Amino acid sequence: MVKYIILGRFQPFHMGHEFLVNSALDLAGEGDEVIVAVGSAAKGWEPDNPWTFEERKQMISSWAKDLDAKLDVVGIEDINDPSNWVEHASKIHGEGILVTSDNGTAELYSDSGWKVEMIELSNRDNFEGWRIRKTALMLSTIYDENAVKEVLSASVPVSVVDWLIVNDAIYRLSTLGSGMSVG
Repeated sequence: MVKYIILGRFQPFHMGHEFLVNSALDLAGEGDEVIVAVGSAAKGWEPDNPWTFEERKQMISSWAKDLDAKLDVVGIEDINDPSNWVEHASKIHGEGILVTSDNGTAELYSDSGWKVEMIELSNRDNFEGWRIRKTALMLSTIYDENAVKEVLSASVPVSVVDWLIVNDAIYRLSTLGSGMSVG
């Protein structure tokens, strides 16, 4: 059994992440595992990390359920020490093959003796977390669900957009940084 590991913050889970997870699922054979390792697991309710680990896990799980994809989602807290990151993260996600599109992460893991599957993303600029969070922020006070779905579904899987709407997780963005806290 081989573990294929995808590492990210998933703030939120977007189509770039979807492509990586689908690539790992394609690489995985019968009996292999796909692990989605959510970094910054202790973060949440702040502008760069608006959603908690549990919320991000629910987003990913709702997407996987729609596809009937089997994967495990684990949370990894930050240690702010790149030289010890792989050892720290490995205790949580286990040993396996890293599936990534990020050169820095690939280098960190390969320098630690890991096999790395580099996945080339097309349209990467549109699938950057900060850009998607800014778009969602602009939509955070729009109460037309169809308009929100239409705009966000260009970069976020529909099942995740639905999760964000049902859980009122987009509105939160309008309150972050304002000193006002909702929830």
